[in-house]
Amino acid sequence: MKKRLSLFALLAALLLVLSSCSPGGKNITVGAKTFTEQLLLAKMTTFILEDNGYNVEEIQNLGSSAMRQAIETQQVDMTWEYVGTALVSYLGVDPVVDKNEAMETIQELDKENGVAWTNLTDANNVYVLAMKQEKADELGIDTISDLAAYVEDNPEELSFGMETEFANRQDGLPGLEEHYGFQVPDTNIREMEIGLYYSALNNDEIDVTEGFSTDPQIKSLDLKILEDDQAFFPSYNLAASINQDTLDEHPELTELLEPLQNALNADSLRELNYQVDIEQKSVERVAKDFLEANLLKD
Repeated sequence: MKKRLSLFALLAALLLVLSSCSPGGKNITVGAKTFTEQLLLAKMTTFILEDNGYNVEEIQNLGSSAMRQAIETQQVDMTWEYVGTALVSYLGVDPVVDKNEAMETIQELDKENGVAWTNLTDANNVYVLAMKQEKADELGIDTISDLAAYVEDNPEELSFGMETEFANRQDGLPGLEEHYGFQVPDTNIREMEIGLYYSALNNDEIDVTEGFSTDPQIKSLDLKILEDDQAFFPSYNLAASINQDTLDEHPELTELLEPLQNALNADSLRELNYQVDIEQKSVERVAKDFLEANLLKD
């Protein structure tokens, strides 16, 4: 019996030593969805947290629904999520245009689900309309209002490329037409798979394309994003989505993520995506270079 007690005491002491060897015993799991932008955000977060004494596990390539479930059940402690996705897809409420209002709404509604929202960024991965720079300059189109006016005066002239979902959903073309007061003839709309509309625009097969603000093709093709001057498209700004228990245990997370929060916007995220998807650099290299250039300055 004494031998067994001694063994238990030894094991307990060993566990105590091992836990003290890990930096603060701080363990956290960071999640990422399936695309480049998410992989970059997770990797940058991992580097920051590891540099501050955390043991980090990354779980990648989760779909939106799987990610949300993982956050709620603490299989994943935190991720970078889009406030619009959370409001519409997870909570089933209407999207909100103003980013701060959207953030306040999701923070209030998600309390009962045990999910906290922090570190709202200026990185808004939102729907955009884009044109070739020279074509937009030639026609004097800088904003969606300019485009709407041109289409109303010249309804048959410009062709539009977009995915089927954007052509039919209320926060896509139908709602946009209603909001800005114009109508694109059905014969001037080409529906195609995501991404193919950029090739079609580059080849002059269409004049206007749907896209997302952080798409790297916008940079690689030097496209002009038309300003949403009447604020139609809802906020899809990125923020940290963290299980509330995790945040309660590690309240310093908000402060640690603040430098990354401040460095992120649509332009910087588009550049990061460009380096990985177009220049074929590794996620790890691009993430590290960005942190060194933006977060480690004296």
